[in-house]
Amino acid sequence: MKILIFGNTFRPEAALSALRLATFLQDKHVDIWIEKGFYDFLNLQNHAFPLVYQSFEKVPELADFALSIGGDGTFLNTAMHIGSSKIPILGINTGRLGFLADVADNELEIVLDQIINNEYFIEERTVLELQTTHQDWNPSSFALNEIALLKQDSSSMIAIQVKVNGEELNTYRADGLIIATPTGSTAYSMSVGGPIVVPQANNFILAPVASHSLNIRPLIIPDNWELEVQVKSRTNSFLVALDGRSSVFDQPEILHIRKAGYSIRVVKQAHHTFFNTLKNKLMWGVDKRTEKSFNA
Repeated sequence: MKILIFGNTFRPEAALSALRLATFLQDKHVDIWIEKGFYDFLNLQNHAFPLVYQSFEKVPELADFALSIGGDGTFLNTAMHIGSSKIPILGINTGRLGFLADVADNELEIVLDQIINNEYFIEERTVLELQTTHQDWNPSSFALNEIALLKQDSSSMIAIQVKVNGEELNTYRADGLIIATPTGSTAYSMSVGGPIVVPQANNFILAPVASHSLNIRPLIIPDNWELEVQVKSRTNSFLVALDGRSSVFDQPEILHIRKAGYSIRVVKQAHHTFFNTLKNKLMWGVDKRTEKSFNA
């Protein structure tokens, strides 16, 4: 078995978890490869890390799993590197909330044993594709959570004209617009009032950021529809962010957003569901009055 390891290079806790993880996997005779940036970070740590493993810059072929050690941001970075290779990703949480990185540090050895014994399941997660002529992202780029179009260097709102399958939908006058996948429904989209969507839903969410019109609300559309977007601002520029990776675009620029031709495969523990995560991470549906009435 070959396992790739990615990690957060800003958190010392990630190095400690990596040490435990590598020691455990080495005893199981697993072939371990460490992403070069994380490998270099581990070299700087004082944990006597046994760096006898391979490091890599380009994702090697035929790996069985990728382990992401950090928070959801680290998971998104791992997904960017994995791309269309179809390597399943397991997220190990050394951060804070952790929707994607939902394996707690104290569960590490238990979950790795489950993987080795094939006691897990895979969730296929939809990916967004952005097509643009912009020099930084030509010809296309991808996002697991969301693509956000935002104002830049101005307190003035921007106008975001959106067409769906060639038909004009709306011109959003707002601070921005988020186009999110079901995976991203619990991220930036949720923070601006977007709905929570189960990962298995075949939908995208369009959620405006600080809309100037109170009768404009988030909208759910099928994920096989294509969007054509054009942004106008007083500064003649705007910000495009893909899972937090951002770049400034100049007007005029037409953006084409659609479902990507591949999905990201997320490793989940047996008997662990999205609703478990909602309840544990967001305290979703928790009502102390209800608890008391049922426990009375």
